[in-house]
Amino acid sequence: MTGFSGWLDARLPVVSAFRTEYIRFPMPRSLNALWTVGAMLTVVLVLMLLSGLALAMNYTPTAAGAFASVEAIERRLPAGWLLRSMHMTGASLFLAALYVHLFRGLYYGSYKAPREVLWLIGVALLAMVMVTAFAGYVLPWGQMSYWGADVAGKAIGAVPGIGPFLERLFLGGDQPGDVTLHHLFVLHFTLAFGIVGIVGLHLAALHVAGPGNPTGLPAKEPEQTLPFHPYFTVKDGLGLVVFALIFAAVLFFFPTLISEPENYRPANPLHTPADIEPEWYFLPFYGILQSIPSKFGGLVASVGAILVLFITPWLDTSPIRSARNRPVYRIGMIALVMSFILLGFAGKHHVEGAWLYVGQLATLYYYLHFLVLMPLVSRRENAALAYGSMIRVGDAR
Repeated sequence: MTGFSGWLDARLPVVSAFRTEYIRFPMPRSLNALWTVGAMLTVVLVLMLLSGLALAMNYTPTAAGAFASVEAIERRLPAGWLLRSMHMTGASLFLAALYVHLFRGLYYGSYKAPREVLWLIGVALLAMVMVTAFAGYVLPWGQMSYWGADVAGKAIGAVPGIGPFLERLFLGGDQPGDVTLHHLFVLHFTLAFGIVGIVGLHLAALHVAGPGNPTGLPAKEPEQTLPFHPYFTVKDGLGLVVFALIFAAVLFFFPTLISEPENYRPANPLHTPADIEPEWYFLPFYGILQSIPSKFGGLVASVGAILVLFITPWLDTSPIRSARNRPVYRIGMIALVMSFILLGFAGKHHVEGAWLYVGQLATLYYYLHFLVLMPLVSRRENAALAYGSMIRVGDAR
C-alpha cells in the first residue's frame, strides 16, 4: 500500500487487518445456507439502530404522551409509518433469525471447544435482545403494552421475599406508569448500543476460535477452505436478497403477522383485554411460564430455559460435534425444535385444556434434552470412542 492508505496502515493497521480478518479469512468449503444468517442479523441490527434513533427523537416516554407520540410519528412525521413498520418488522425477523442461528449452533455443536466463549457471548446476546425487545414492546403504551408490563411486574412479584420490592422497583409504583415507561425507554435505548458492542466481541471471538462447519471436522488443509471474499460474500449477498424479500413481504403485505390490533388502542388500566399474550417470539417462554402451576416456579422455569444454554458446553462433552454424525442426538434435536414450537402454540392458547398437558410435556422434554439427553449421549459416545481407541491400539500391537 502506498499514499495515505499506506501511511495510515503503518500507524493504525485497519486496512491490512480488514484484508486479513475478512477478505482473506479462510472459511470451510462445506458451509451451507445456515451460515448466512449471521450476515442477516448484522444488517437488520444496523437497520434497527437507525430506525430506532429516528423514532426516539420523536417519542415521548410518559404515560400521557407515549401513545399520542407514536400516533404522531405514524401520521405526521414524513415516512414515519414506514420507519415504525420497519422497526417492528425488524424486531420480529431479528428474533426469528436469532432462533435459527441458535438452533444451528446446537445442531452442529458450535458450542464445543475451542468455541465455548463464542457460545457464551452469543447466549448473552440472546438474553440482551430479549430484554430489549420486551422493553420496546411496552413503549407504544397501547393496551397490550400496558398489560404486558403489568403481567411482567406480577411475575417478578412472585419471587419469594423480595418479590414485592422488585415489582415496585420495576414498575416504579403499584402499577405501570410514567416511571415504568422511563425505565424501559432508557433500558431499550442503552441495551441497543450495548448489543452492538457485544456483537463486535462475538465476531472477535469467532475470528480467534474459527468458524464451525456442518461436518463437525476442522478444516486443516488449505484445499478444505476458501477465502471469505468473494466466495462467501456472494453467498451472504444472496441470503440477504432472500431475507430482504421476506422482510418486504411482511412489511407491506402481511403486517398483521407482527402486530397486535389490541395495541392500537391507548392503554386503559380499567379495561383488561380478553387475551393478554406477548409477541410471538416470547410465546414459548410464556408457555413455560403458564405450564407450571406455581407463579414462582413458572418464572424460574421460563428464565431457566435461557440460563441452561449457558452451561451447554459442559453438558455435552462428546468430541463429536455435528448431529449429522450423532443419530440419537439428531433425533433429540428434532424433538427439541418440535417442543419449542409446541410451547409457542401452548402459550398462544394460554395453556388451557389439552394445551396444558402439551405445554407441560414440551417443558419437560426441553429440560430433559439439556440435562439428561446431552450428558447421556456424551457418555455413550465417549465410551464408544475410548473402546474403539483400545481396539486400534490392540491391533497395532
